[in-house]
Amino acid sequence: MIRSGRSAGLLMAAAMVMSGAACTAGGGGDEGLSCAGRYTYQDRTYQDVGGATFTPGKKLGVATQPPCDDTGGQDKSEVPVTTGTAYEVDGIPPEVAIAVGDAPGTATLFAVDSGPDLPPEVRGLIDGS
Repeated sequence: MIRSGRSAGLLMAAAMVMSGAACTAGGGGDEGLSCAGRYTYQDRTYQDVGGATFTPGKKLGVATQPPCDDTGGQDKSEVPVTTGTAYEVDGIPPEVAIAVGDAPGTATLFAVDSGPDLPPEVRGLIDGS
């Protein structure tokens, strides 16, 4: 009886870990990214970059936030798609970084997903160099 109770507890813990991982480790190069912290623009995936000082430039178009079913219970067709306006980042090509927001003054910096390290141009915005 104790053994089955322990097994049930382990299964519950494993289920909780797996449901939390559904959003942050999407596979296919998206490992470690939060669903809410990324956008796609022109077939590139960008990740949220906090702590950077940047100047948004001209409007580029529409960036799309991929659907995120972080509860594991919805069909992907039921999860709403979020969009935002993509802006250039002064001094950095859009292939490296974009800003996304409702207006340039409220936009957030997103860098192209290039693995564990940020592109050097973006790192310079964070480091202030």
